[in-house]
Amino acid sequence: MSDPIRELADSLAKRLVHEGKLIEAGWIGYDKLVLSPDASQLQRDECRLAFFAGAQHLFGSIMQILEPDAEPTPADLERMSQIHAELEGFLVMFKAKHGL
Repeated sequence: MSDPIRELADSLAKRLVHEGKLIEAGWIGYDKLVLSPDASQLQRDECRLAFFAGAQHLFGSIMQILEPDAEPTPADLERMSQIHAELEGFLVMFKAKHGL
């Protein structure tokens, strides 16, 4: 069975990736799937700020921890694996909490 919200989010994400707006696509999915339809504009604005700040923190941190070599080093790959594991743990908790 298809999920119309998921299909819409996927379609939108692909279009926005092409336009160079990957984080915006993630924010739109978060806004539609997590925030209450009754959320105020102030709450949406503050959540968007937090969402982008989190994305900027992660991206900036990744750029800072990478070894200066042109190719990823084993240490780089381990750091990326640790970030992946941390985010996967969040995803498991999020899905359990929201019945996904």
